[in-house]
Amino acid sequence: MSTSTSTSASTDVAKATPRTLRWRVVDIVVASVLGVAAGLIFLAWNTLYPGPKLLLEPLLPGLQGLLDGPWLFAGVLGALIIRKPGAAIYTELLAAVVSALVGNQWGGFLTLEAGLVQGLGAELVFLLFFYRRWSLPVAILAGMGAALAGGINNLILWFAGADTTFVVVYLISTVVSGAVIAGLLSWLLARGLAATGALDRFASGRAGATRV
Repeated sequence: MSTSTSTSASTDVAKATPRTLRWRVVDIVVASVLGVAAGLIFLAWNTLYPGPKLLLEPLLPGLQGLLDGPWLFAGVLGALIIRKPGAAIYTELLAAVVSALVGNQWGGFLTLEAGLVQGLGAELVFLLFFYRRWSLPVAILAGMGAALAGGINNLILWFAGADTTFVVVYLISTVVSGAVIAGLLSWLLARGLAATGALDRFASGRAGATRV
């Protein structure tokens, strides 16, 4: 097949699948699966977190923010795959619901509240780009958005009265963690899933999860 023919075919496919922001049944199902799977990872990290935290805290107060990333990725990953408004909030909140239902050291309501805030932090970044850009830089910004929102929330609820040094170190640490784990790793995972053909029913799969 010639290059011109291939380009024409690609254009025809794009025209046949117009961009829509309306959720389909398959979007809800896949977002739900992602949310539950992420919730199981949250549960594992709930158990593992205290160990690394004890190692980091004596080094520099607030450095434990580096460990927040595993609780932030669900919303970014969900949005990168579903590419619809509300996907970040939905997947992050559902993951928090799974964590809350099983039980953790932070309490059910506060876990749900944290999931909502973190999901909103990521969602606002994708909204800023009008749900049109899904590149690595945007994914990293979304991870940072989730981290910043979650970090401020944690400072209010769990670290009230902390000194300036702690606040600065914690916010920088959690934003770095959000950028790397929630942003970069989520983008790589979405790209890997697209490469397998598992996301062919989604725009993220048809675009190879690598294009803007």
